[in-house]
Amino acid sequence: MSRTLDEVLFSDPNPKVEAVLRVVSVAVAVVILGSVAAIVFRFHAAGQFELRLWEYFAWPTTWAFLAKGLLGTLASAATAAVIALVLGLVLVLGRLSRSRLARWPATAVVEFLRGVPTLLLIYVCFLVLPSAGIKLSTYWMLTLPVGLSAAAVVAEVYRAGVLAVPRGQTDAARSVGMSEAQVFFLIVFPQALRYIVPALVAQLVIVVKDTTFGYVVTYGELMQNAKVLVANYHALVPVYLVTAVLYCLVNYGISRVSQRLGRARRSRASA
Repeated sequence: MSRTLDEVLFSDPNPKVEAVLRVVSVAVAVVILGSVAAIVFRFHAAGQFELRLWEYFAWPTTWAFLAKGLLGTLASAATAAVIALVLGLVLVLGRLSRSRLARWPATAVVEFLRGVPTLLLIYVCFLVLPSAGIKLSTYWMLTLPVGLSAAAVVAEVYRAGVLAVPRGQTDAARSVGMSEAQVFFLIVFPQALRYIVPALVAQLVIVVKDTTFGYVVTYGELMQNAKVLVANYHALVPVYLVTAVLYCLVNYGISRVSQRLGRARRSRASA
């Protein structure tokens, strides 16, 4: 008997499939552990785990310099996230507009920003704009391109959430005399946010990662400061391991905040 696509994708696997999945999982885990062990062995053989390379982290100046870079990363990422969320909303309003004068330009901007690499936008702000007499600080040379690039993706995330809201919600709101703006901002968009929170969080994490392009404009973010420490201490692996942990903690914090906001929203909805 033929099975539907939903049954193939979401039904519980049979015992034979479960056995195959367990074998594959174990094999993948062994390969990953073996790769990690090989990398650790090579680093150890190169002397990257010697105590003298880690003693720098006992110095307050090392942590102060990393903290300064972390604050620079957070400042740039926060502003870029605001730009992305606000501009993304403007672009999705244009994309969903019934007027071609609004829909076509918004579509062109979204497709352009999605297609152009963030690094290229940074080079435009760093090299092209100054030649045209427009001078930006290193902060904006990094933050503006990252925010613009993320705004295009956020606009598409918004649009997917809006289109996921049942059509009946819109028709019901219109039937009671609501304007198009009221329908969108009071009925459709709040429900769309419930669908797209995970995607928005993922995009905010990408924004944090994109701030590592700060080296291009010598903006003092975390990765740039880590490179300075590596150049001065000649401790590549220890510095980058600590830096990676700091990035993981920041991204974990973003995920935790989003989870709390989601629980708070659900509790208000059930109250």
